[in-house]
This record gives sequence, structure tokens and C-alpha cells, in this order.
Amino acid sequence: AAMYSGAAAGPPRRDFISVTLGPEETVGVGGYNNSKAWRRRSCWRKWKQLSRLQRSVILFLFAFLAVCGVISYTSMGEAWKSITNKSLDDQRTEQEIPRLKLANPAVLPAPQKADANHGDYPELSLQKPPKLPHVRRGPSNLQIKAPQRDTRVKTRHDTMRAVEELVKVDKVEKTEKSIISWRGAVIEPDQSTEPPSTKIMEPEKPSSVEAEDQKEPVPINERQLAVIEAFRHAWKGYKDFAWGHDELKPLSKSYSEWFGLGLTLIDALDTMWILGLKEEFEEARKWVANDLVFDKNVDVNLFESTIRILGGLLSTYHLSGDSLFLEKAKDIGNRLMPAFKTPSKVPYSDVNIGRGTAHPPRWTSDSTVAEVTSIQLEFRELSRLTGDEKFQKAVDEVMKHVHTLSGKNDGLVPMFINTNSGQFTHLGVYTLGARADSYYEYLLKQWIQGGKKENELLEDYMRAIEGVKKHLLQRSEPKKLTFVGELAHGHFSAKMDHLVCFLPGTLALGAHNGLAADHMKLAETLIETCYQMYAQVETGLSPEIVHFNLHAQKGHKDVEIKPADRHNLLRPETVESLFYMYRFTGDKKYQDWGWEILQNFNKYTRVPTGGYTSINNVQNPSNPEPRDKMESFFLGETLKYMFLLFSDDIDLINLDKYIFNTEAHPLPIWVPA
Repeated sequence: AAMYSGAAAGPPRRDFISVTLGPEETVGVGGYNNSKAWRRRSCWRKWKQLSRLQRSVILFLFAFLAVCGVISYTSMGEAWKSITNKSLDDQRTEQEIPRLKLANPAVLPAPQKADANHGDYPELSLQKPPKLPHVRRGPSNLQIKAPQRDTRVKTRHDTMRAVEELVKVDKVEKTEKSIISWRGAVIEPDQSTEPPSTKIMEPEKPSSVEAEDQKEPVPINERQLAVIEAFRHAWKGYKDFAWGHDELKPLSKSYSEWFGLGLTLIDALDTMWILGLKEEFEEARKWVANDLVFDKNVDVNLFESTIRILGGLLSTYHLSGDSLFLEKAKDIGNRLMPAFKTPSKVPYSDVNIGRGTAHPPRWTSDSTVAEVTSIQLEFRELSRLTGDEKFQKAVDEVMKHVHTLSGKNDGLVPMFINTNSGQFTHLGVYTLGARADSYYEYLLKQWIQGGKKENELLEDYMRAIEGVKKHLLQRSEPKKLTFVGELAHGHFSAKMDHLVCFLPGTLALGAHNGLAADHMKLAETLIETCYQMYAQVETGLSPEIVHFNLHAQKGHKDVEIKPADRHNLLRPETVESLFYMYRFTGDKKYQDWGWEILQNFNKYTRVPTGGYTSINNVQNPSNPEPRDKMESFFLGETLKYMFLLFSDDIDLINLDKYIFNTEAHPLPIWVPA
């Protein structure tokens, strides 16, 4: 009770705590001890007082800082090394092999200055050719845009240095060289039957390269350098004697006009981009910007204008990201649309791009099947880029119509179609050569372009390949080469156009995209046949048409050539298929075969003053009878496919991202939105 009451208590009690210190810990008595042993024990006690979590966090931070320090040291070391080596790099000799640099698809790299003198190309001594006539046909350009881009390009300066080195090394080897154009017969793209969707996508711009797609450039090898040198030699002739005109006549040092639209220049744009020839590209771009005018009173062929001009402009837009080429593509695309104003919606063959009128050829109201079904890749892509569905609607309507027609033979189609009735004509004749070839090519390529959704296209393609196997395949004697002949009213002909050599590459492309494995086996046998069309000929160059021996005869080869068929137009079809076969199999023999062909082009078709020429006689090495014409497709297709064939870089126009039109202009494969 007392402790709660206010009663007075005795004096307050004081509490004390007694602490006894050891001598070594006494402050003031033994003095302050700052020895290392004392500090270590003190720190250890503090460390032990921390919880396990706290100790773990501290240890993690120390480990993290140590790792960061190592990384920083490595980075600084590399940076320092690059700074110290920079001067050495600048002094490197010009014998260095240049590397392809990854191009930003949306930005055109600034062109690098090249030697102003274009006369320092090595001249291969050429046997004095007689005056040649003239030939022609279209180019094929490089790749176009894909969902993600990683096209690799070499700087112009490096290209020049590497080519000069190659020239020094190979100068002794080079003898007479001349080159001819390929594409005497029209190779046409196949068409599609159903659009992937009826709704046109928003206008698209070239996509930038994703960071993860940036890879080390692959060095350019000597064979690729030889292609670059060949291109520059051809371009020199065109620039000196035919600038801004359709085709070069290299022997007479003049030019020929077809449409008057600079076909060779436009066909070669994407090839120059792929080869890394930036100075030449910039010169050509200036011509397109200042001098390419479509508002002129001239008749153009719908098919040829589409695959060469429209296809070339679209491809170059995708590769460079330069909107100039898209604007020009829209202009020519709109001017070609009057061709579709027919009773059947099957387009006329010819269009006046100035007057806006169209008409069939003077001698018939028919169009060729290949022409009307090999313009789809380009018009569909133009709709996708512009958002204007009229282009795709027009070409899709043609494909749907052809899909329903009677007159086919197990998927094989006749060569002609009437623009008034919309029906096949000249029934009973079936070929994979001129006038029908690219119909089959574009069936597969439209299916791939649209994301493999248009089943009618795939069905028509698969049925047609079965028709080829059933009706057109035979084996020759004595080497038993498998070849594709022709069928006329039930009678088989052992005739095969060089144009048919597109087929091995198309079959391989289909197999790569999941179609039947036996398509690849057939491709392997057919590419051997196409190679033999070169190897069994005296100049090592294929004629336009061959006939195969079906019965063994003493002293006869598999290949027979008629006098009217022995010309060579510098065509690309065999080299095109070699490119696909090497890309999908990795078998080096395909590169070796292509190298033989390039050497023979140089030996028999190269003109010393610039350019290459088609020839009249592949059976006469001493006088191949040059024709004085370089087809635009020699630069657009043949040399492009050569360059890609010799590359080991699968991302240089990646075939899972791009599809080539029938003029070798790459366009992007569509991806789902």
C-alpha cells in the first residue's frame, strides 16, 4: 500500500551496473588499441551479428560488382585496341577482300566515291567477232523486302578495291570474253487464284533490320568478285553507248529501243544494290528521278513492263527504302490498268501508257497464258504497299477465271487464251517452255507470297506437276538424262526450251516449303539435264532449244541442236535453278557448274569495249557469230543469280523472307498482321 500512497518514504535508492573490462579493451586505462587483430575481431563480431539474409545480399552485391568490373575491363580493352589499330586499318593494302555490309532496308547508305576512271576494267582479249545482229529480253533483279530484312551490302569503295585485286590475279587467265543476253523466250511468272485476304493491308514501309538479325557480314569470295567485275564491264558499255535507252548494242557501240523506258537501267537497279555498287546505283537513281517519264505515247507489253519495270521498281524500293521508286511504281502500275478493260477481264497484251488505251496484238485477239498469269506477284504487292485494292483485284480475277477453265490436261494448260471469250485457244498443245512457263512458276510463288493460304493456287500447282510427270517426262540416250518435252495433240516431242530450266529451281523451292519430297528428287535430275545442255555443246553454252535423242545411236550425244535453235541470249534460267539447288542442298558442284558457265560467257560473249552480246552459234567456238545485243535480263537476272549462287550467306536474300519474280526481282513474303 505504501508504494501507491503518497506517504513519505526514505531517501531514493540508486541503482548501478558494474562492467569489468579486460586490459586490452580498456579505454583510457590501457590506451586506445587500434591494432589489426583488434579490428579484425571487431568486424567479424559485427558480421556475425547480421542476419543470414543481410549477409547473402551483401555477398551478392560484391559478386555483381566483380562481374561488372570484368566486363568493363574487357570492353575498355577492346575499345583501346580498336583506337590503337585504327591507323593500321587505314593503311591496309588494297588486296584486302571486302565484306558485304548489312544494309538498313529502310535507309539508303550514302554512296561511296569510286574511281572516276571507268576504263580500268581488265579487258579480256576477245577473238575478233563478226558484226552481230541484235537480241533482247528482260533482266531479273535482286531481292525485295521481307518481313524482316538483313540484306547484306558491300561498300562501293571496298568493291572497287577487291575487283582491282581480282583483276591483277586473274589477268593472265582471262582470254576472249563476250556475254550474251538470256531471255529470248519470255519467262513468265505464274499467277494466283485467291488472295490471302480480300482486305488490303495498310500501306507498308520497308521494315528496319531488327537488332537480333544483325549478323557478321560474310566475306565476298573471288567468284563473287568475278561477277562484280563482269557487271561493271557490262555497265561500262551501257553507260558509254546506251545510257537511258532500253538495250545496249555493244559491237556497234549503240543502242536499241523497245519501249524507250531505260529497261536495262531499271532491270539492273536491285542487282547493283545487292552487289554493293553504290556509285553506279546513285547514277542510275538520278536518271530515274530526273529522266524516267511514263507519260509518253508508246505501246508497251503488259507482261514485260510488269516483270521488268514494275517488279524492278518495287524490289528496289524494298531494298533501299527510297520512296522515289514506290512513286514510280504506282505511276506505271496505274498506267497499265487499262489492259484489264476487256469483255472477259483477261488482259490485252499491249497498253499505250500515254493515252490510256489497250489492245491485243495486231494479228490476233489472243494473249499468251504465261503473260496474263505472270503479273500477279507484282500487282498484288503494289496493292499491299499502296492500300489500293484495284491492282490485286484485277490480277486475282484472272487467276480465278483460269482456275475454272476447261481445256487443261491433268493440270497442264494450253499456250493461248482469248481476251474476248476468256477461253483457251489452240487446244491440245502443252509445254513448259515459251508462252506457258511462268504460269506454273507463279502458281507456287503466289501461294508462298500470300503466306501459304490460297489453296486453289497450291492445288493447281500440284496437279500440274503431276501432269508433267505423266505426260512430259522422258529419258534420253545414252546418258539417260531426264528431260521435259512437249505434247501436241497426243504426240510427244523431245524438244526442250532453255526456258524450261526454271523448273528445277521452282521444284526445289516448293520442296523447301513443305511440298512432296519427290519434287526435290526430280529437281536434282532436271538440273543435271540443264547442265548437260551446256556441257555437251562446243562452246560450253546452251542453245535456245535442244532436242533429246530417245534412241541410242553410235556417235550421238543426248543433245541434238537444229541450226535455227543454236543461238544463246545470255539467259538466266539454268543459273537461277543452280542458285536454288545450292541454297537448299549446299552441294558445291552447283557452284562449280555456274562458274563454268560464267567463264564461257566471258570467253565467247564479252565485248572488249564494254558489254556482252548474245551469239548466233554456240557450236562454233572459233566464230560464235555475235548478235550485237545485250538483253536487259543479263544484268537483271543472270549476273544477279550468279552472285547469289557463289555466296555462302543464306541471309543474302533469304528465301524464307523473299520471293523472286520471274525477272529475278525479290519481293517480300507476306506475314500475318
